[in-house]
Amino acid sequence: MGKLVLPYLYGRQKNKVKIPTQKILIISYYWPPAGGSGVQRWMYFAKYLKQLGWDPIVITVDEGKASYAVWDKSLLEEVEDIHIIKTTTREPLRWYSLLTTGSSQKGIPQGEVKRKSALGKFAAFVRGNFFIPDARKGWIPFAIKAAQKVLKEETISYLVTTGPPHSTHLAGLQLKEQFDVKWWVDFRDPWTDIFYNSEMYRSKNAIQKDLALEKKVLQAADGVLTTVGGALHDKLRVRAPRQKFISIPNGYDTKLFQEIKRIITKKVFHVVYTGLLTQNQDYESVLRILSNLKAPVRLSLAGNINQEIVEGIRLKYPKIELIFHGYIPHREAIQLMKSAHLLLNFIFEGAHTQMISGKILEYIATEVPVLSIGDPNSEAGKFIAQGSAAKMLEAQDNQGILEFIEQVASQKDHLQNSFPNIERWSREGLTKRLVEEIMNG
Repeated sequence: MGKLVLPYLYGRQKNKVKIPTQKILIISYYWPPAGGSGVQRWMYFAKYLKQLGWDPIVITVDEGKASYAVWDKSLLEEVEDIHIIKTTTREPLRWYSLLTTGSSQKGIPQGEVKRKSALGKFAAFVRGNFFIPDARKGWIPFAIKAAQKVLKEETISYLVTTGPPHSTHLAGLQLKEQFDVKWWVDFRDPWTDIFYNSEMYRSKNAIQKDLALEKKVLQAADGVLTTVGGALHDKLRVRAPRQKFISIPNGYDTKLFQEIKRIITKKVFHVVYTGLLTQNQDYESVLRILSNLKAPVRLSLAGNINQEIVEGIRLKYPKIELIFHGYIPHREAIQLMKSAHLLLNFIFEGAHTQMISGKILEYIATEVPVLSIGDPNSEAGKFIAQGSAAKMLEAQDNQGILEFIEQVASQKDHLQNSFPNIERWSREGLTKRLVEEIMNG
């Protein structure tokens, strides 16, 4: 098969460099001013690592060259004291976006593969068979070069690579061979098992090549972090039986939530959805029930949502007052959540066992009732069920959805979703756990 990384780019050292201390090098493609939940995981880890006495150094891509689907400049305030190194990149994703939408940013994929047109099918085939493991792999040579310089000049014991994009881990693979560091791989989402891979017309060769890369990374790392355990860990353990797998979910920022007060309106039943919404999520059953309620319903949508979906909801459910905010800064999104009587979540089809999103943790931290559509027996379903006014229900469970919505609507001005030991899921608390796991790794 040949080399799976990029040894020809930078000569390998014959002798590993020995380097111990409390500095940690983080390689992450997504970083402020990029927006979205993916960027917030290591943004907050870095923030609280700094407060806990660590010295995080972050290698990321120059935002002027990056392929970001959404932006949130307000997040820059969270990382003002973090040592950040930005590199250039060379990647085809902007051309993919230009090919599918006519814009270099508008069509950057998030959570779905668009296959309605012949052009969309061709683009999906190219993405699935030629961009392995992903279309941002052109950044890896630049990330490696920057990391080599840091590792030679600084005394660093710990290296973290976080994906998606999972090509980031190929940088860690090469650096682990060159330097004596503890390397932790962070899977914010699954790699080869991610739900949308099956929609990209991948050849057997492409699938096997991707699996080989993932297996090599899993076996070479000193530890693997994920946002959820259970079935995902079972799958990954088949590929790396001796590996250490740790589940640390995303969380909520205590300070931010304390600063934002809850202000609700009593005139309508206010339902809020924030985040990515695609055709891969089953939201129709909930909207039908909301449309048939006797009380007036206001549905606020905020996030990276295709205009076609928004207009489709307006046309199909005219009784619902729909307000589309578009993508809004994180603080404004929390404020919107706290203005709701009910928060909605829709698990991606095929991803029911794969993740507990940061949005779910933030939803729970608001103390607003939560209705999530997905598998009640999944890790996320069991987690949500701990709330006093929170449920995960199947999309086909029309009676269950109706009863829960009616319960929330009838008590909309005073119903509170209490969650046991919510402080355990604060960003600071999860960072302390991260330090314990890394130190023991």
